[in-house]
Amino acid sequence: MKVLILTNLFPTPWDPLRGAFNRQQFERLGQLHEVDVITAVDFRERLGDRRGDVHADHLRTDYFVFAFPPRLGRSLHALCWLLSLWWQRGRQIRKAHYDCLLVSWAYPDGAAAGWLARRLGIPYVVKVHGSDLNVQANHLLRRPQIRSALTGAAGVVAVSRALATKAIALGAHASNVHVLYNGVDASIFSPESRAPSRARLGLSTYSPLLLFVGNLKASKGCLDLLEAFPALLAVRPLARLIYVGTGPARSAILERAKALGCLDRVEMAGAVAHAELGDWFRAADLLCLPSHNEGVPNVVLEAMACGTSVVATRVGGIPEVVPVYAGILVPPHQQQALSSALIEASARRWNHKRIAAHARGFRWEDNIRQLDAILCAAVAGAAAPAGASA
Repeated sequence: MKVLILTNLFPTPWDPLRGAFNRQQFERLGQLHEVDVITAVDFRERLGDRRGDVHADHLRTDYFVFAFPPRLGRSLHALCWLLSLWWQRGRQIRKAHYDCLLVSWAYPDGAAAGWLARRLGIPYVVKVHGSDLNVQANHLLRRPQIRSALTGAAGVVAVSRALATKAIALGAHASNVHVLYNGVDASIFSPESRAPSRARLGLSTYSPLLLFVGNLKASKGCLDLLEAFPALLAVRPLARLIYVGTGPARSAILERAKALGCLDRVEMAGAVAHAELGDWFRAADLLCLPSHNEGVPNVVLEAMACGTSVVATRVGGIPEVVPVYAGILVPPHQQQALSSALIEASARRWNHKRIAAHARGFRWEDNIRQLDAILCAAVAGAAAPAGASA
């Protein structure tokens, strides 16, 4: 088949580490079909400097600049997204004669792509990830646009059962909704004793290491983690908290760490290439991701694949993938509960082999086989005569 993928969650020269999970999935899909990926780049980001090159195997990649008036209500972003895409890449898309469209992110991407697919006369599948339904769909004027995108889709791919339930509640046909957990690349994320990874990273062999990996923004709970950290230091004074990632909360984290008197135990490692994250997970005693909302964050799966235990919030699909023997889950926004979980987890003797064995169940091969079947069914359904039985 000839597949067009539209998304904002894919590497670009202005954010080469973005959407690593999508890159991994789409590259594998590209081994089965002819796949083009066109990525939306926010015009404000496009005005900045390029930060690297995009490397994606088995794909043809391109981008368009998503332009919108900065003060315009976000309820019109889907229209702006569609007009930006059509103005810059419309002729190219029309000439390509795609069999189907896969769109990754419900709003504005999914809402806009639904209109585009209807204009092209091809079926489309929407992949939902987390806050595109958990947050965006709570807004009065965006909700009907998301509902329209989901109900018109030939298939809806959700990365967790929780998101699948949300999609059905929004109007998606239950028979069209599929749960596909992301996979883990075992060639990068696998168990190893802690000492070699720490040596490669230049880290102390003995200090307890608490790790955060993700975007440094408030909704990921990075500031909540910092507030909970001093309680862990009280019982483990040599502990270190390392943030891997970049984002708008970086300065606030450093300022607050200074106010809390723990700046010397907090480190900013910055952005790390996906292929280099394995050493960070193996080096850590714990991964902590106290997000306010989530789908199923791949960093949790990847950390467990390295045998590392997890402290996270009980939101989205996280409870579906973190069993009691692999981590501790707490409610979001609860600093005291988070502090207690960090202390308990740091004292517990975890079965790292069992944790890694559990995570090996999340395989990209299974994910791609199911995604391929969904796309093929979408195309076959569109080709079937009206009224024909499935």
